[in-house]
Amino acid sequence: MKLSVIMAAYNEKDTILTALQRVQAADISPWEKEIIIVDNCSTDGTREILQGLEQNEHLRIIFQPRNMGKGTSIRTAIPHCTGDYTIIQDADLEYDPFEWPLLLEKAVAEDLDAVYGSRTLGGRATYVYVQNYLGVRFLTWLTNLLFGTNYTDVATACKMVRTSVLKSLNLTCSGFDLDFELSNKLGKNGYRVGEVPITYRPRSLEEGKKIRPWDGLGAVRVILRDRFRSD
Repeated sequence: MKLSVIMAAYNEKDTILTALQRVQAADISPWEKEIIIVDNCSTDGTREILQGLEQNEHLRIIFQPRNMGKGTSIRTAIPHCTGDYTIIQDADLEYDPFEWPLLLEKAVAEDLDAVYGSRTLGGRATYVYVQNYLGVRFLTWLTNLLFGTNYTDVATACKMVRTSVLKSLNLTCSGFDLDFELSNKLGKNGYRVGEVPITYRPRSLEEGKKIRPWDGLGAVRVILRDRFRSD
């Protein structure tokens, strides 16, 4: 059994190596692990750091020719994934890869097509900005209303999907809206999705957080598009 890890990086020179070391150190035995990093044309030194790393069968690094958005970076990596499941891991330190066994155990035990690491399951709310929390709650409510799903945290960046399913979804979004397109299409096609509670260490804008309020408007647009457009 193998887990593919997609890391999309853009201007994360202060965290990229620590994030990668945590991913490499995460014990998911008996699962194997492959890591695919896609640098989205970073300009702060991240690209140079990645260029200095040695690639092998467990680590592949792809360099985008220009800034094409996080969603495009994830879509670029998907065809290279060879694992049974694929998980998305940010290049910062907000999410802890040492919790991946929780997702893998649930996926195998319940034969699920996807497992999300939920930041709000059980009524938790760990956020720097209240508008971020309220935005996540609204977008989750809207997704559940329109797709008949039972997500508690549709916006989590910790999403693990069966690789064959992930490759079949025909994802098209280029930015942060891909998170919502993925959830929409899993729900619309009736795939089995579970959730487990995870820890979350949110960072501030000063620390490099890239999500902005207008990204929420893009998420709403994609949710409505996928609900009312016939594929």
